[in-house]
Amino acid sequence: MFDIQHYASFIAAVLIFQLIPGPGTFAILAATGRHGVRGGMAAVAGTLVGDAVWMLGAMLGLAALLQLYPQVFGGLQILGVLYLCWIGLQLLRKGAAPIHAHAPHAAWSDFRQALAICLTNPKAMLFFVAFFPLFLDTAATPATLAALVLHVTLISLLYQTALVFVGRWAARRLAGMVWAQTLARRLAGVALIGFGLKLALGDVNQSP
Repeated sequence: MFDIQHYASFIAAVLIFQLIPGPGTFAILAATGRHGVRGGMAAVAGTLVGDAVWMLGAMLGLAALLQLYPQVFGGLQILGVLYLCWIGLQLLRKGAAPIHAHAPHAAWSDFRQALAICLTNPKAMLFFVAFFPLFLDTAATPATLAALVLHVTLISLLYQTALVFVGRWAARRLAGMVWAQTLARRLAGVALIGFGLKLALGDVNQSP
């Protein structure tokens, strides 16, 4: 379908990829906890834009550029580690706070934060470089590549929107439990720092 090979397997693989929690997942949940559905959807928009940038970059040969200039990739990885750890530390430092769904510029801030987290994770682009060829043949056209991107974007939008509403429901249930809010915020912070350290240690282990 849409000239995508193994269409059912492609859809299943995208769904599985979405179900694996990553930095973007915690960014969306943290934004939802801070600013409600509006903040969560702003973070969703940020992750979708970031993923679109990496997918387009993969399609346009950004991988080849990074192979020619590995210092670019290394610089992005260092930036990603530092940013993830910085966001995680901010969450660890803050205690429980009330949800401000209409806080000025909150949605823009959540969008920028989620976008930055996504763009400073260059391994997302490498995933798409390795992932897309599995479902293309040698005669693939730009229309087929566009169909792959649209499928990933639509599935991501549906899943992450559901994640926002589940997160909002959980935030309301925990509204009167200060300790639970603090614990959730700190767990999100630890998770983001963990992703950053995993990225850094992975690079060390892979270095010659």
